[in-house]
Amino acid sequence: MKAAKAKPVSESQIIMTEMVLPSDTNALGTIFGGKVVSLIDIAAAMAAGKHSRSTVVTASIDALHFVSPVKLGEYIHIKASVNYVGTTSMEVGVRVDKENPLTGEMKHTATAYLTFVALDSDGKPRTVPPIEPKTETERRRFEAAKIRRKSRMQLAEELKSHS
Repeated sequence: MKAAKAKPVSESQIIMTEMVLPSDTNALGTIFGGKVVSLIDIAAAMAAGKHSRSTVVTASIDALHFVSPVKLGEYIHIKASVNYVGTTSMEVGVRVDKENPLTGEMKHTATAYLTFVALDSDGKPRTVPPIEPKTETERRRFEAAKIRRKSRMQLAEELKSHS
């Protein structure tokens, strides 16, 4: 079987924008953390699906950090990008920013890294094309993702040995 051609990161990047509505907010008037997690998962799944051109499932969400709250009426921008590809899995980095619609001020609100596995029509893991980082930022993210992957693999082994 011929190896799949590497794909550029830009081919699968996703940008989603939502307005924070009353049904999205808690008693403090800020967006529920779970709503942000849901949006992160959706955007990341779309990026992984575009890269692999297959159905994908979330294998893990790690390093999710909430930096600042998003208030009712503000816009939330979710950017997702495939950082690294293994044989059947992909790490997707997600950055969340908020925008004040009246002033245009933007502020970083959250960052997360998710791992997805590509599935074939029988629901079994399938190989995915490699990623081709082209810019300095993409190369930096690729190298950092390799370190995170190694750490995730070590943790999985440790957890397996304790069960």
